[in-house]
Amino acid sequence: MPNGRTKVGSYRDLLVWQKGIALVKLVYQTSQTFPDGERFGLISQMRRAAVSVPSNIAEGQARYSTREFIHFVSNAEGSVAEVDTQLTIALELGFCKVADVKPVLDAIVELRKMLNALRRSLQERETQR
Repeated sequence: MPNGRTKVGSYRDLLVWQKGIALVKLVYQTSQTFPDGERFGLISQMRRAAVSVPSNIAEGQARYSTREFIHFVSNAEGSVAEVDTQLTIALELGFCKVADVKPVLDAIVELRKMLNALRRSLQERETQR
């Protein structure tokens, strides 16, 4: 493309979506060690929030307007914050140890940065129209 940007054919081409899928896997693996009594509580909540991250990215990219994409990226950012909060709760309740969840925490930090950068880029595109 003339401006140096790569054309995205599908949400699957987006690195941020791929990292979102990786977060889902990490959350599922980590939450397997939580007490069985949390299956319908914190485990379910964390997994839904994690699944929401790449789902919102996919839905937003599939929309026909940049404004809608921005909205769904913002939703994904909210879901990352939910996972972070729920992980903090799990740590506080002693369901896991910091060392056990470090890969999830690292993925959260990376996704926050990537989603923030994507949203800013989309907002710039929107204001240039």
